[in-house]
Amino acid sequence: MGEWRTRGQPVALEAVTRMASREHVPHALLLVGPSGGGKTTLALDLAAALLCAALDPAGRPCRQCAACRRVDHGNHPDLHRLVPWGAGRQVRIGDRLAPEPGTVRSLIRELSLAPSEGGWRIAIVEEADRLNEDAQNALLKLLEEPPGRTLLVLCAADEDRLLPTVRSRCVRVRLGPVAADTIAAMLVERGAADASRAAALARRSRGRPGVAFALAASPDTVLRQQGVERELLDLARKTPAERLAASSELFRSADQLAALLVTAQSPGAAAATPPGTSGPSRSSGASDGIAADDEAAPPKADTASSSARGGRSRGRREATDEASGDGTRDRQAPAARRAALLALGDTWRAIARDLALASRGARAELAHVDLLEELVALSSALQPGAAERFLVRLDTVLDAAERNANPEIALDVLLLAWPAAHAA
Repeated sequence: MGEWRTRGQPVALEAVTRMASREHVPHALLLVGPSGGGKTTLALDLAAALLCAALDPAGRPCRQCAACRRVDHGNHPDLHRLVPWGAGRQVRIGDRLAPEPGTVRSLIRELSLAPSEGGWRIAIVEEADRLNEDAQNALLKLLEEPPGRTLLVLCAADEDRLLPTVRSRCVRVRLGPVAADTIAAMLVERGAADASRAAALARRSRGRPGVAFALAASPDTVLRQQGVERELLDLARKTPAERLAASSELFRSADQLAALLVTAQSPGAAAATPPGTSGPSRSSGASDGIAADDEAAPPKADTASSSARGGRSRGRREATDEASGDGTRDRQAPAARRAALLALGDTWRAIARDLALASRGARAELAHVDLLEELVALSSALQPGAAERFLVRLDTVLDAAERNANPEIALDVLLLAWPAAHAA
């Protein structure tokens, strides 16, 4: 078998390797799974296998031939990648007559050309659930009448955001969370963390290797996450008025976390800059096989830096906080405040999940072992099922925020919905 770098996804890996070995590859593949779970890594593995020049199909990808090396370095002329960019963080349709690089129309134009090396042409759309409706409709023609030996791979954490007509034209492969011990072993093998820290980061990543590698590379991000987590736990013991009064400080903490996450997951990325459509280069970590979705090894375009995102936890700080001496909220661009809210939401979800587990006595499954005592104490002071009900509300509010609901109002709703600890 060739050198496939996907780890912890045996079912998905078997399905895709079978496609590659027999060259029974569909014209469109939809990889569905959690952000950071390995969708982009699997897509790049498949691309390398199809473009590999090794004579024996069973030995592809060999990682030694010129084609494999170009895939690894992101400069293969027949491999194209699209990522979300701009203030709204969407994969855009592009201008009709002169489509910008990094847009769907530009990609369609590229794929209409013959392969540079006479083999496959492959396009990977990362975070395909960020395709707006116009962009999805533009893809339909490509999906309905694909050029020969062309593969379109859509990677999505939330497939329900894709149009039914798009989903129905793709072969779907699901990826699940990766086991914590597998992630910890990957961190240790690649020298990203020692055994003890690797175990803690693997739990904190909640089955997402890309997130674990990003956190391993940025201790400041972990410290900021821990600070936000403690703020949230403290708020459970506050009155509604005290919670609302704390919203500005919580937003500032979340904004700092969002900025750190961008730096950790994509150093130097510029979310407002359109990336090129041709194969982007990968970070040194990714060349070692760590590209677990776009989170661990986000692409860098040939002509411009591209963006990266970790599910709802990602975003780019697009405006500088202004001092607010009267206690009002800092003035920022709406996109920056939305990114902060989504980063907060991902952390909030993890804490609420641990509270739900702690209330059931499932302490061994907690992601935040460093907060074990606080979580157990708080869970015993909540009404039964309170954490589970909050998780449902959280997803509803964050979904509305991603669809342009006011971030400040969304945070106020969550602060008031956050379960309140009753007196012992």
